[in-house]
Amino acid sequence: MDCGKEASARGQFRCPSRIAHEESLWRASTRLIISLHDILVYVTLDRDTIQSAEMKKLTLSDYQALAEFRYQIRRFLHFSEQVVKEAGLERGQYQLMLAIKGMPAGVRPRIRELANRMQIRHHSAVELVNRLEAGGFVHRTRARHDRREVLLALTPRGERVLGELALHHHDELRSAGPELVTALRRIMRAGGDPATDSAMKERMSKS
Repeated sequence: MDCGKEASARGQFRCPSRIAHEESLWRASTRLIISLHDILVYVTLDRDTIQSAEMKKLTLSDYQALAEFRYQIRRFLHFSEQVVKEAGLERGQYQLMLAIKGMPAGVRPRIRELANRMQIRHHSAVELVNRLEAGGFVHRTRARHDRREVLLALTPRGERVLGELALHHHDELRSAGPELVTALRRIMRAGGDPATDSAMKERMSKS
């Protein structure tokens, strides 16, 4: 009697050959799953190993270069804070007026764009504009093509104060700039390969 007839005769009877075939398939599937797991584990470990090997470890010279660059930046920021304070303004107010005056071509001087240029929140930019407007340094105008659009502009007083402050900053950068650039170059050289150093020097010489 074949398995089909035996199954009909005995109801729940399962053919031994079919059982053996199913067990063989189960073992093969199990081996496949285990193999896939091993591959995934190996790839993950290998990737982590490669990433760890490729991670650059900073040397003492790298830390010193970063510290020096941060020091030079802080020196300039301290100078900026002092001259802005002497003019009766806050640092953020000067930066906002400078952002209005130096807005890239094609970018409209709206609060959203100014907040983005200064990397501050929208409501913080609104507060700065309100204080500057109250002090007579900036004023709001409506765009001609869309009266709903509010644009910002400097008043004559704002132009005058910004011009004086920007001149002080410009002179200070011309004076302290070489040390700042030297500190930046030191960071770019630290830990670099000869090809990168050569390309960096070529770019610097063209600038």
